Amino acid sequence: MTTRLHFIGRRAAIAATALLLAACSGVGTQPATTDVHVMTSGGFTAAYNDLRPGFEKASGRTVKTAYGASMGNAEDSIPSRLARGEPADVVILARPALDALVEQGKVLPGSQVDLVRSSIGFAVKKGAPKPDISTVDALKRTLIAAPSIAYSASASGTYYETELLKKLGIEAQVKPKSKRILSERVGTVVARGDAALGLQQVSELLPIEGIDYVGPLPAEVQRVTVFSAGVASASKQPDTARALIRYLNSPEAAATIAKTGLEPLTAR
Repeated sequence: MTTRLHFIGRRAAIAATALLLAACSGVGTQPATTDVHVMTSGGFTAAYNDLRPGFEKASGRTVKTAYGASMGNAEDSIPSRLARGEPADVVILARPALDALVEQGKVLPGSQVDLVRSSIGFAVKKGAPKPDISTVDALKRTLIAAPSIAYSASASGTYYETELLKKLGIEAQVKPKSKRILSERVGTVVARGDAALGLQQVSELLPIEGIDYVGPLPAEVQRVTVFSAGVASASKQPDTARALIRYLNSPEAAATIAKTGLEPLTAR
């Protein structure tokens, strides 16, 4: 029985390796010394950072990464980086923002691939009492009572400042004490003690040291964002870009993605 289990395990490992190499197929048609340039937004960053070394090992390529928000005009946002002509082969960001880049001619039409679904949650400074956000009424009370709230300048923050507070009917009380965070993780601001409560994509909160994750928004007011990848129009190696996207969307990547607080939308 032990020998049989070892054999099955070995076959599974071989199959996984074969699938990984298949995901990287097409890479060899372009110069092996060429770096791959990726721009990714925060929602997918933790999963991407864990997955990137596997692609580099399988493809023999070095992946260089620029990080930024999916939207907005901050200097390091992905739209701003592309507008400046920074090198990019793959861009990973919220699907609506990706589709906008396609319309602007910055991303190749038809290259978009949905990678994950991402939910919004709250965090507090490590050791602080965790407020109740389990219901819509509890969330309203918590937001009204919070002395200060930090939210992102990307997808989750846009939802918070333009829709959520209005939907809850507490915009007048809460928005004046809410701060939009540019070019920094909301969790980092909370960990420093510069805000009592922080709202961002769950996957962006979980990796931050010095905070405690409180939980997701109640289902009735949750906003799930799909993060997707596309091939930059200016890419000099679109085959490699597509291979990287296939790898990020492969069944072998799903477990790594899930542990970062995201729901993988794995290719079938």
